[in-house]
Amino acid sequence: MLPVYICEDDPAIRAFQEDYLKKQILIGEYDMKLVLSSAHPQDILKAVAEAPGRGIYFLDVELKNEPMDGFTLGQEIRKLDARGFIVYVTAFRDLAFETFRYHLEALGYIVKENEQKVQEGIRHSLQVITERMKREVGEQREFFTVKVLDVVRHIPVDEIMFFATAGTHRIELHGEKDRIDFIGSMQELEKQLGSRFLRVHRAYLVNVEQIEELDLKNREIRMNNGETCLFSRSVKGALLSRI
Repeated sequence: MLPVYICEDDPAIRAFQEDYLKKQILIGEYDMKLVLSSAHPQDILKAVAEAPGRGIYFLDVELKNEPMDGFTLGQEIRKLDARGFIVYVTAFRDLAFETFRYHLEALGYIVKENEQKVQEGIRHSLQVITERMKREVGEQREFFTVKVLDVVRHIPVDEIMFFATAGTHRIELHGEKDRIDFIGSMQELEKQLGSRFLRVHRAYLVNVEQIEELDLKNREIRMNNGETCLFSRSVKGALLSRI
């Protein structure tokens, strides 16, 4: 069950959101539950820290007389719940740049024009979240999570070609759509990713399922996206047995 949190400083708007969310969860038979509604960001963070897991967060942007606004609250939530669904409820129409500036992956924005718009936004958000969860369960995809500066990225493991050393304590992830540099250890990655990946060289950890062909003469691996990496003589037998 997905926990739902509201952080809204206006008591009337907060009560309205609470009531409508509960009704929609009941009507839609969603596997969700409103667990906390508060005007105070610290209440939300404390609750999430005490019950870690993926959640849904409806956050007001302007939180008056509070130590943080909705954006900084979103940043703190991301540290506790990297894959949670954040929805901003705001009087401002265009917040895409602000969420980008704060390195936030927001599901959407609900503009407080009137009660009908808020209802439509809440209803749509719950539908989108439910569809995304269904797709994830259907695909049964595994994700590799990596933090780069203040941004948390989730890369499907089956889209990763290989990892390469990129300097002292630095790793470069080569994927179908991404190339990401981050702090890490090849030894830790080997343990984390298991048998699907093979350490073919001191500098490369390869996704065996993404290998297209081997050049045995030049000890080179060609991946499905056209990139290449080297392999050591000692792993030749293991490679041939896996592809």
